Amino acid sequence: MTIPSPQSPQNPAPQNPAPQNPAPQSAGSQSAGSQPAGPRAPRSGGSGGGLARGLQRVTASALGPYQSAVVRIGFAATYLFFLLRELPHRHELYGPDSPWHWDLARQLTEGNRAFSVLMWTDSTVWFEAVYALTLLSAAALMLGWRTRTMSVLFMVGVLSVQNRSIFMGDGGDNVVHLMAIYLVLTRCAQVWSLDARRAARNAQRAVEGLPPLRDIVGPVLWVVLGPVLATATLMGGLGGTWWLPTLLWLLWLSAAAWWAVNRYAPHSEARTLLDVLANLTHNATLAVIMAEVCLIYATAGWYKIQGSRWQDGTALYYPLNLDYFTPWPALSDILGASGLMVMVLTYGTVIVQVAFPFTLFNRRVKNVLLVVMICEHAGIALLLGLPFFSMAMIAADAVFLPTAFLVWLGTRATLGRRRLLSRLPGRSRTPGKPGTPTRADGPDGRSADGPARDGHGGTEEPRLQGGGGGHTLVG
Repeated sequence: MTIPSPQSPQNPAPQNPAPQNPAPQSAGSQSAGSQPAGPRAPRSGGSGGGLARGLQRVTASALGPYQSAVVRIGFAATYLFFLLRELPHRHELYGPDSPWHWDLARQLTEGNRAFSVLMWTDSTVWFEAVYALTLLSAAALMLGWRTRTMSVLFMVGVLSVQNRSIFMGDGGDNVVHLMAIYLVLTRCAQVWSLDARRAARNAQRAVEGLPPLRDIVGPVLWVVLGPVLATATLMGGLGGTWWLPTLLWLLWLSAAAWWAVNRYAPHSEARTLLDVLANLTHNATLAVIMAEVCLIYATAGWYKIQGSRWQDGTALYYPLNLDYFTPWPALSDILGASGLMVMVLTYGTVIVQVAFPFTLFNRRVKNVLLVVMICEHAGIALLLGLPFFSMAMIAADAVFLPTAFLVWLGTRATLGRRRLLSRLPGRSRTPGKPGTPTRADGPDGRSADGPARDGHGGTEEPRLQGGGGGHTLVG
């Protein structure tokens, strides 16, 4: 049921199987991500040996780097496109012209203790600033630029906008709401991000004997956000719950600790301990995301079973004949006119949703159901006019995609990008085939040298440990 984990972008497999002399690793990297030198102890076949290997895996590497990257890109893109689409109507939906005006929202948030920075003041300028900051943070998170900081700003923006007018959302907004919180606890920028490219450049400099590039932007962002967080805490602007201020302060203090250790003790045991804690948090959050997706499908499926329209196979007929859910009336009429097709799609939806959580440990069946569910959400976007709900659910489903498929997809995207850039006027081409890069790249388009082994002066995570490939559920 488990496929082999691909080589991580941090430690790619050499192209030549002949013995080579790798560059010496730092002490912290060796203790956390590699086996110590000397004879290996024989593996124990008992439960103790399996437990030790499992503990070693979840502490030495952040699992599912490609899956977490797709979740990051998917949810950031979903909310970015939503904010852009609603840009002309933002005042009526969440701003000063909303029917659910500021006083009503204030009363509701005081009652349910929800968090929203839009409740700090009813100023139009403040609303515009928050909306623009949320939009920019979503774009930066999608690109993986300063991911640790942008994920926090993205979470704050999502919670603020949605809690300002809670009656404007649907099921997709609830999923985005939850995933925005989960993303701040993951190492979702290991691959397919600008942070990973910056770390790869530092690795190349380390190979050439040069010091890593000093990170200034990262510490400045967190220094600026510190007084804002302190002021909001003292003024009681973080809502009435205890977990949100605690989470924000832990994130800010952990960033300060990460910067100090990277700057003054990059090869110490404290650096290794931070990696272990970050890996444990990432892996636990990834498991929570998987459980959340299973819970969504299981509850949706079992509630459908209890409905009479789902039991007689006619449930899909009714939304296909509602004007609100028919962006393409002719297409909806063709589908709704076939009783057999309506019955097959109605029963198929229930069967897939109920069965999916029980098929996770069978890789082939799970992958087939993933394709079916992704096609189902694509159909919902097309037939019912719910594109952002479908995008959110497809992004959530991506946590179960096979690692091999994601690596193949990344390779195809990288090759396509190179071919496109090679055809642009003024782009230099290397001798030989057009578009051939001058250096070896990994399957995700990053340098094969991997990220830097230490990151002096940064609050990001330029050094990432272990393989982090697929496991039974992800792969």
